[in-house]
Amino acid sequence: MRIALVPLDERPVNVDLPRQVAAIAGAELLLPPTAAMPDFRRPADVAALHDWLRGLPADGDDRIDRLVVCVDTLVHGGIIPARITTDTTTTALRRLDVLRELKSAAPALRITAASLIMRASDSYSAVEEPAYWSDFGRELHALGGALHYALEADVTRGEAAALTPSIAAPDEVRSDFERRRLRNHTINLAALTLHEERTVETLTLTADDTAPYSAGSAEQVWLRHWARALPRGHEVLMYPGADEVGAVLVARALASGVGVPVWRIECGEPDGLDRVPNFENAPVRASLTRQIVAAGGRLAEPGEPADLVVVAHAPDPARGDFFGARPDSDPAATQGTVDAVRAALDSGAIVALADVRFSNGGDPELVDRLADDGLLLRLASYGGWNTAGNAIGGAVAQATALWVGRTLGTADEPAVREALLTRILDDRAYQSGTRLAMHAAEFGGSIAPVDASAQEAAIIRITRELSDYLAAILPAGDTWRIERVTLPWRRSFEIGLQLRAQ
Repeated sequence: MRIALVPLDERPVNVDLPRQVAAIAGAELLLPPTAAMPDFRRPADVAALHDWLRGLPADGDDRIDRLVVCVDTLVHGGIIPARITTDTTTTALRRLDVLRELKSAAPALRITAASLIMRASDSYSAVEEPAYWSDFGRELHALGGALHYALEADVTRGEAAALTPSIAAPDEVRSDFERRRLRNHTINLAALTLHEERTVETLTLTADDTAPYSAGSAEQVWLRHWARALPRGHEVLMYPGADEVGAVLVARALASGVGVPVWRIECGEPDGLDRVPNFENAPVRASLTRQIVAAGGRLAEPGEPADLVVVAHAPDPARGDFFGARPDSDPAATQGTVDAVRAALDSGAIVALADVRFSNGGDPELVDRLADDGLLLRLASYGGWNTAGNAIGGAVAQATALWVGRTLGTADEPAVREALLTRILDDRAYQSGTRLAMHAAEFGGSIAPVDASAQEAAIIRITRELSDYLAAILPAGDTWRIERVTLPWRRSFEIGLQLRAQ
C-alpha cells in the first residue's frame, strides 16, 4: 500500500512517527518535500504543497491508495501558523478546493482529513502563539471559559441570561484573536461540508490542548450541532488530540484495506479510566475509545476475544506533570499497571501501553519497573509523551499497524522494535529524565529556542545519556544504537531520534 500524507508540521512526531507506523505494516508513506514544509513559526509553502499533491500518481502500479491530509497545513501552513498568520477567511477557504480538484481528477482516491480546533493556551508563553500572548494569554484563555459558560446559559436559560464576558485586555487584542478563531472555525465547518459531499471519506476534528470549559470546548458544541444536522455527520470523529493525528490516520488507512481490529481496554486502577487528564475535557476512557475508532478499530463486545489490548496507566492530574519538576509516582498504581501489562501479554494479544499518568513525559517508576521485569520490550507499542491524546494515539497507531502487518504477512519486526525504542527513549529517557535535568541550566527554564552553541552542547549530553539508557534496557545480542539526535524547533520540548540496528 502507498499512502501520501500532508503532516501537521515538520516535527518528528508528525513526520517520523507516521512513517514508522507505515513501515511496521510494510507499507510506503510519501511525504512532501522538506522545502515545502513549515519551520517552527514560518508557514509551509502552501502553493508548493498543493503542487506536490497534484503531482501524485492517481493510476498505474505506483498510484496512491490513500491520502491523509492535515487541513491546518493545507490551508494555514501548519499548527503554529494556524494560530499566528493573518490570511483572510476567503483565502483559507479557497485553499480547501485542492481536495475537490484531486477527488474530481481521481474519483477512486480515498481522502482522510484532520482539522484542529484551535487551542487557547493557559499560559503567558508566546513561543507558539501571537506576540501578545506574553501579556494577555491567561486572560484570553479565561475568556474562552467564560464564553463557554455563557453559551450554556444561552441554551438552558435563554439569551437574556448570558452576558458578554469582560476581559482585562485591549479590544484590538481580543478582536485579533477572536477573528483568527472565527476564521479557523469556519474552516472546520467547511471541512464538515467536504465530508458531507464525499470529497473526504473520513474526517476528524480534534481539540488541541483544551479544558472542560474553554474556547475549544465551546466550539466543539457548535461543531457537534452541525454534525448531528448532517446525514453523514455521525461518521465525523471528534476527540482530544493534535500531534498524534497523522500517525492515527495512517494506521486507519492501513487497516481500511484489511478489516476492523478488535480492542480491549485495561487499567490497573478501578476508577482510573473515569479521570480527566490535564489539557483535555473528557475522561480518559473516552479518549482511548475515540483514538481506537479513529485508527480503524472497535471495542470488543462482552465476552468477545480481542486482537489487541491497550493498557492505560491512568492519569493523576493532581500530582502535576513533567514540564519543570518531577511529580511523585504512586507505587500502588505502578503495581496495578505492571500486573495489567503482564496479564495482557500472557493472553497472547498485541499489547499497547498508554502511559498517561503524567503529561509531558512517561512515568519513570513504571517504565523502569517494566524493564526490570522483562516486560517492556515485549510490548507492541508505548506512548507517554505530551498530552494523553498524543500518547494514546501514538501507541494505538503503532499497535494497529502491527495487527495489519501480521494479518497480511507484511509486518516488519525490526520496524516494530525501532518505533518502540524511539518512544521509550523519547518519552521516558528524555522527557521525564534528561530534559527535566537540563530544563533550568541548559535551556533556561523555558521552551523558547536557544542559540546554536547551547543546542550543540545539549545534543551531546542528550545523545550520551539516552545511549546509556538504551544500553541498559536492551537484552544481550540486541545491538541498536542512536545514530543522530536533533532539536527540531531548537528548544528542549521535543527531540528527533534516528536509531539503527548494528
